[in-house]
Amino acid sequence: MLPITSLGIRVLKTEQIQLAHGSGGQLTYELVRRLFKRYFSNPYLDALYDAAVLPEQSGRLAFTTDSYVIQPIFFAGGDIGKLSVCGTVNDLSMVGAKPLYLTAGYILEEGLPFSDLEKVVMSMAETANGAGVKLVAGDTKVVERGSADRIFINTAGLGWIPDHVTLSPRKVRPGDKILISGSIGDHGMAILCQREGLEFETPLISDCAPLNGLVETILHGHHEIRVMRDPTRGGLATALVELAQDSGFGFEIEEKSIPVHEAVRAACELLGLDPFYVANEGKLIAIVSPQEAESALATLQAHPLGHKATLIGHVVESHPQKVVLRTILGVKRLVRMLIAEQLPRIC
Repeated sequence: MLPITSLGIRVLKTEQIQLAHGSGGQLTYELVRRLFKRYFSNPYLDALYDAAVLPEQSGRLAFTTDSYVIQPIFFAGGDIGKLSVCGTVNDLSMVGAKPLYLTAGYILEEGLPFSDLEKVVMSMAETANGAGVKLVAGDTKVVERGSADRIFINTAGLGWIPDHVTLSPRKVRPGDKILISGSIGDHGMAILCQREGLEFETPLISDCAPLNGLVETILHGHHEIRVMRDPTRGGLATALVELAQDSGFGFEIEEKSIPVHEAVRAACELLGLDPFYVANEGKLIAIVSPQEAESALATLQAHPLGHKATLIGHVVESHPQKVVLRTILGVKRLVRMLIAEQLPRIC
């Protein structure tokens, strides 16, 4: 086989991932040093210890983990590598943490083209650099053909929460306003339509993006943000019901205020899906005091990732722990959590 080269540098001796790449021997050595270390290089990773040794930080520690099994692994607006970084960064950001460090564990299927793996690694590196986080440790395992679907990624993330920041559903109060940072359903419908080969006049593109910059901006300028949540699997509806249940209060939401791209709406109507339950990977819900709602909304709208932010509802004492939606027709209906899986393997 011809050697794989990247930018003129010999990287691996094979065109495809082999079981031996996960054996801990020569091919593992080449994979770690000539691919992962090359793209993720930083002082904590480059030491290649069994565990990353990190500097002390001030504040409270935030820690999260997630796994990514999306199919297809490359999609309009991103890929499994970008998604894994964004998802982990966003989970940390939703508790008010500044994301700093990531780890990545790769489950690779025997026969995966090395070029696909390199694209994923490159995308992860670019996304992490853009978000200001470092990948400091990792692991690779290779399984036999048919035992996985090309590539799965598990990540963990570390961040620190400043002492003055406390976000919690328990801080929610009646009268608080509910904001969404932009249109809903973009990610899930982009994945489904690409998977099924559906095309629309307006292309469907995932909203996959790291939200830590947006969160930092809104927390810096406002001190009465009660809680934030990113509406990923289960969509906006499920996230709102979870927040209502955790807060103990009721939510009232206006359907006409919730932004949905026309292409997403058309695809959902065609497939019999509800955009309120479709996953997002670059949006956040923020519950804010009534005094800061308008200024917080303006702050969101001034940021590139929040320019379509809207106020979609408010918190009430009536119907505690329930979400009531006022439809475009003026009819009220109860919003429930997603019960079955609408779109499998969208993250």
